Amino acid sequence: MAASLDREAIVRAAQGWIGTPYQHQTSLKGVGCDCLGLLRGVWREVVGEEPEVPVPYSPAWAELDAADPLLEAARRRLVTVEMAQPGSVLIFRWRAGASAKHCGIVSAPGRMIHAHDGACTAEVAIVPAWARRIAGIFDFPAVCEVRD
Repeated sequence: MAASLDREAIVRAAQGWIGTPYQHQTSLKGVGCDCLGLLRGVWREVVGEEPEVPVPYSPAWAELDAADPLLEAARRRLVTVEMAQPGSVLIFRWRAGASAKHCGIVSAPGRMIHAHDGACTAEVAIVPAWARRIAGIFDFPAVCEVRD
């Protein structure tokens, strides 16, 4: 694992995935990814080898699981933070009481890069509908601030 990462490197890596078509349970830049695949691909690029490989999951996995595997994995492998900054990972749940089911990477204040069904990986605004669904905010391990 890298000794330290800067937020700009994380954002650049995520930007490299923009335009990658959505493909469930895939993590191949330019070929296909889902939201977790985007996160995994950025991890491989900026951190190194993945610490764990997800088990196969169906598109409806969060509706079928009483646990919260995406949020639990984020808590195991990422660092919980209070405030999102460029390079932070956002985890979303669609409704109260449901398992968290989506993730994205903050690219700039009020913006994120994410992959979702039916579209290519894109940078979008974190509009109020997204903001109210945030279930957790995390940083990649060993993030450091870039100093001028």
